[in-house]
Amino acid sequence: MSRSRFLALSVFLDAIFVFGGYVLALLLWLGGLPAYNYQAFLALSPFIVVAYLMAGWAYGLYDPERADTAWALTRSTVAATFLGTVLTLAFAYLGGPLTRALPRPTPLISLVLVTILLVGWRLVFLRFGNVRWPEQRVLIVGMGAVSVELADELVRRSKWGWRVTGLIDPAADDTALSCTEMGGYPVLGRASDIARLAHDHDANRIIVVSPVALRELVESLVLADDVRVRVDVVPELYEIFIGTVDAIIGDVPLMQITRSTVPAYYAAAKRIIDLVASVIIAILVSPVLLIAAAAAVATDGFPVVFSQERSGKYLKPFRVHKLRTMIKDAEKHSGAVLAEEDDPRVTRVGRFLRQTRIDELPQLFNIIKGEMSFIGPRPERPFFVEQFCEEIPGYRERFNVKPGVTGLAQVSGGYATTPERKLKYDLIYMYHQNLAMDAQIVAETLRVVLTGRGAR
Repeated sequence: MSRSRFLALSVFLDAIFVFGGYVLALLLWLGGLPAYNYQAFLALSPFIVVAYLMAGWAYGLYDPERADTAWALTRSTVAATFLGTVLTLAFAYLGGPLTRALPRPTPLISLVLVTILLVGWRLVFLRFGNVRWPEQRVLIVGMGAVSVELADELVRRSKWGWRVTGLIDPAADDTALSCTEMGGYPVLGRASDIARLAHDHDANRIIVVSPVALRELVESLVLADDVRVRVDVVPELYEIFIGTVDAIIGDVPLMQITRSTVPAYYAAAKRIIDLVASVIIAILVSPVLLIAAAAAVATDGFPVVFSQERSGKYLKPFRVHKLRTMIKDAEKHSGAVLAEEDDPRVTRVGRFLRQTRIDELPQLFNIIKGEMSFIGPRPERPFFVEQFCEEIPGYRERFNVKPGVTGLAQVSGGYATTPERKLKYDLIYMYHQNLAMDAQIVAETLRVVLTGRGAR
């Protein structure tokens, strides 16, 4: 069974057992099948199931790394069912007279029944099930007892996809390693070679045990274009004060210090918002587009729309559409050049369109097609992308997300901000993005449009 099928099975069985547990609780409390109005339960049951599934997700029941032993499963499931019961009571109270008719002892009885059912099927599956978990090839940075203990624990969890590829000596100098083997595990090299070793040994996860220069290590991994790894550390007290423990392997806590840029649920929500909002806005601003197009034709003739190839997500080329704001054949003699402050090639109407961002409105159709998002790194031309990828370390990283009409770099820096500084803003957004940040960037974009700040 694949991991995705196991997760689907987990959600399905949890929903069935939660519903069944509440039915059994009702029957036990009412003493069989008396003449009882079950409408309250039926109206509340979808919310009950959703509440328990949300609680299970919150406590890691669908994340095998957080619940891969009998004790961890039991502890997490008990906590999830307790939270699900609290949410159910809240739904019952807030749902009005209909849902308040649910007998109050029912959720308390179901707390016991649902816990038994959810823990029971998971323990059975843990004992007899077989899931093909994605392989996690681990490099351990550190030499000592804790590193060997951690490696041994990962070997015991090999059925969950864990593979120890070797140890990294953080104290080795540039000449030779202090040893080539420790605790039965090969010592592969120095911490300064971590990016190359991760690539050579096809590692997708690195666990740092010994205190090393984490900034340099993480930067070398992030900026390596051909290496994609998750980095965890065994935290000291300082790291625990400023962060949260993400996993415990054996009795060794781990903190993740690299995270995926876009969680699946956030990407889905953002795409829905992009699609709905772009269709609505396109309809509302169509008169503005017509007026702007007529003004552009009156001052500089056709064409009205300017299309240009840009590099999108994963460097996939696409054509971005804007209202033409420069004179015709603006790059005929100069070739591809970046726009500047007070660019003389910009027409009088074009300057107003740029100042008000009206020239960006045709990109709504790029958003509808799924080539762009409202918010993200600005799409750049392949000519400059190739140049920046060679000159700026880590520039390729910004193409792991969709480009956007506006972004943190646009509202935080000037139009002529250097590509290096724009990259920092793009990476800040990529690794910390959420809907609240998106809303803030939209608000800042509106302020820029209204005040004319950043006009080009």
